[in-house]
Amino acid sequence: MRRIAVFGALVGPVALAACQPSQESQAPPPVRPVLTALAQPTDSEIFGPFAGTVEPRYQSQLGFQIGGRVVARDVTVGDVVKKGQRLAALDPIVSRFDLSRAEAELADAKAQAENASATEARTRRLTEGGNVTQAQLDAAVARRDTAQARLAQAGASLQKARDQIGYTELHADFDGVVTQRLAEIGQVVSPGQGIVTLARPETREAVVDIPDTLAGAMPKDGLFTVVLQSAPEITARGRVREVAPFAEAGTRTRRVRLTLEEPGPAFRLGATITVSLERRTERRFLLPATALLEAEGRRSVWIVPGEGTREGDLHVARRDVTLDGDGHGEHGRIAVRTGLTPGERVVVAGVHSLRDGQAVRLTDERH
Repeated sequence: MRRIAVFGALVGPVALAACQPSQESQAPPPVRPVLTALAQPTDSEIFGPFAGTVEPRYQSQLGFQIGGRVVARDVTVGDVVKKGQRLAALDPIVSRFDLSRAEAELADAKAQAENASATEARTRRLTEGGNVTQAQLDAAVARRDTAQARLAQAGASLQKARDQIGYTELHADFDGVVTQRLAEIGQVVSPGQGIVTLARPETREAVVDIPDTLAGAMPKDGLFTVVLQSAPEITARGRVREVAPFAEAGTRTRRVRLTLEEPGPAFRLGATITVSLERRTERRFLLPATALLEAEGRRSVWIVPGEGTREGDLHVARRDVTLDGDGHGEHGRIAVRTGLTPGERVVVAGVHSLRDGQAVRLTDERH
């Protein structure tokens, strides 16, 4: 009896120890929450959008041909002006003083020329009678020529002074719109300094700044869609006219100018716009780059098949896919060429912590 009791005491713990791992192995793995996106096919790609403004193709910075103090500025930004209209004016007092001096110098030179001519005529008559020498006649002729030259110089100075009076007013060279003002009343400006910028409104362009990394992929012959940000229902078409040869050092962007084709009146100068280009491509699925699992020489994604939503009803399955190009898409996305079916759920986060057949729970769906 004692042997049987000892045997029973030894067998009991062994049986319990043998049962415990079996119970633990039967415990189901935890349900992992996943973030998914629906696989939606697309046969087009959009280059952009990029924000920009409507600007004129032709514009001129106008300034005075002489220096002085600004006493009038007749226009401001946004004003529509006609050819010949006055835009600004300088203080004319100094120019009037120069004109008065030039008139006085002309009168003096005219009198000197008349006197020298009369002297030369008298000397010539005396020379013919033998009363003066030839040297005296030559000196009289030289004085006459000098006086005539001074008279011509004084006449040119007077014309210049009269022109300077006209330069005290700045007039528009063509019909246009004032897009910038660069001087105020009372400011002393130098010759050629910009006062206003005048643009021709009949030829308008869409101007955008595109990142330097995307400038090479931009189609030069594409027909872009230009949308007004203030009224998205109003659109126009634009073609690339000019691309800056170098990127700006600070922003690393290139300025692109697009010619607008028959823009409506809503596309006013300075209006904010959005520019994009839609192109046809082969059918593919665009997914976040975090959905791609590259392991064991395979490129694959995790699919969540089934329609259930309760915990334990959904299990992930690994699916090999073929990517478009080298698999490194732009803006953090990849393009899947084959391997997916429209409407399938694809895991887009935590793909390296899943295993085939693992139970999952949907948290939030991206579209």
